[in-house]
Amino acid sequence: MADSTLTTPRLDKQIALVTGASSGIGTGVAKSLAEAGATVIVNYVHDAEGADVVVKEIEAAGGQALALQADVSKEADVLKMFGQILDRFGTLHILINNSGVQQDAPFTEMTLEQWQKVIDVNLTGQFLCAREAAKEFIRRGVQPEVSKAAGKIICMSSVHEVIPWAGHANYAASKGGVMLLMKTMAQELAQHKIRVNTIGPGAIKTPINKEAWDTPEAAEQLLKLIPYGRIGEPHDVGEVAVWLASDASDYVHGITLFVDGGMTLFPGFIGNG
Repeated sequence: MADSTLTTPRLDKQIALVTGASSGIGTGVAKSLAEAGATVIVNYVHDAEGADVVVKEIEAAGGQALALQADVSKEADVLKMFGQILDRFGTLHILINNSGVQQDAPFTEMTLEQWQKVIDVNLTGQFLCAREAAKEFIRRGVQPEVSKAAGKIICMSSVHEVIPWAGHANYAASKGGVMLLMKTMAQELAQHKIRVNTIGPGAIKTPINKEAWDTPEAAEQLLKLIPYGRIGEPHDVGEVAVWLASDASDYVHGITLFVDGGMTLFPGFIGNG
């Protein structure tokens, strides 16, 4: 009979990179990984102060963390960051591809600059970081005393990889691209014992979408899209990231795990059957 005792997954001895970790979902994920025992690299682009706060909070809680600056949409920055990680820690075990931006506009008014910026960060940035992580995972191979997998890549997508979003064509296209990038990487890298999955958050309380939840009126409207009846918090995503990065999910590969309170269940159809 199987042991029914629930245990929290552990990530001891593992080095994890979280891109875009100076605020929002990235911060929640970085803290959760550190609580599970991982040493966390807190990547940031401009917000050095925010990244430093995250590092200090992790250290105050007994964890280990380091802030590193890099614009993930720039290949030279990504190569430099990975060089710094390997020089400092020797290897990497977990990549959380989290960096993302929004530059919203009606479709007919969206500029090429707005389109390109979102694609560059949200999609190309994930490609560049995943490519370098995969190279290191393949070079090192499996360390059985650390993890059953050679490495874990977790892409941060969105419910909008499947839900169209008027006024956000660049963002939705980038997240749809992340979904097929993830699946293609998963198909190709499985032979190297590299696990690749995606987290698809729904409405999470972060600075990027503050307008959608910051007032009672806005929150009321948003909750109409969430059958579970509450808006998510960054730690909701962080806990899922820990599980996907741990050996507890060793046979989970090539999926999007939606963390959305049921937003992808088309709640507009409730009562219309």
